Amino acid sequence: MLSKKLLRIQEAQMLSVFITVLLFLSACSRQPSYPEPPRTGREVAVDIGTLRPEIPVFFTYHYRGKKINFFVVKVDEKILSFLDACARCYPAKKGYRCENGALICRECSVSYSITGIEKGVGSCVPIRIAGSLRNGKYLIPLSVLEGMVDKF
Repeated sequence: MLSKKLLRIQEAQMLSVFITVLLFLSACSRQPSYPEPPRTGREVAVDIGTLRPEIPVFFTYHYRGKKINFFVVKVDEKILSFLDACARCYPAKKGYRCENGALICRECSVSYSITGIEKGVGSCVPIRIAGSLRNGKYLIPLSVLEGMVDKF
């Protein structure tokens, strides 16, 4: 009787460990989520005064049940925008992280300087998004983001 009880406890402990590991692994592979972008009508409208040089600001736009992640960054007095997805690794839906002035793919760990983001390296480059400057705002039409939903 006691050995059956111990066996059940061991099975419960093993199941608990398995579930914990499974949750941990799935949490590490989930697509990041960021704040909603500021919008004006049918455009994202990022105040360029809030951008610091070479520090990307990430956003998540929700569209048809999907999260479209992107970032805006100021490089050499230019404002640029990119999907938080690379041309090669986007199926993994992990995006990039920024550390010490470098952009690093969360899937393949390719890293390069933010100042070189416009040129990119190899096939692991962020996918460029068209935007424009007007009245101190960097504008991205929502239709552009919605057209990229297949990357997420």
